[in-house]
Amino acid sequence: MSGATEKISFDDFLKVDVRKGTVVEAAPFPEARRPAIKLWVDFGGEIGVRKSSAQITKHYTPESVLGKEVMAVVNFPPRQIGKFMSEVLVLGVPDDTGEVVLITPDKSVPDGGRLY
Repeated sequence: MSGATEKISFDDFLKVDVRKGTVVEAAPFPEARRPAIKLWVDFGGEIGVRKSSAQITKHYTPESVLGKEVMAVVNFPPRQIGKFMSEVLVLGVPDDTGEVVLITPDKSVPDGGRLY
């Protein structure tokens, strides 16, 4: 994706609920169409642990993401990916070869903290 996209209002932005969570469990997802890792992310008391499938295998292993603080959209409807139900969208940006690099806070913050 390049260039600017359609303008949205601040109210539109507020509809997207982006929260900080910590990866508490991770497993290979060999049955996915594209290489992926299953993640269980803890967003704290209000939201709890939610699952996600992330195509992050170029830079990460299940072991390397355990304990990692990540940002995710938590208010998308669940999405079936193979036999796995993905409940949140973990956020990343492409590196110079198009591979996903996870977005993380640069200081430790509480689970469930909302982006603003």
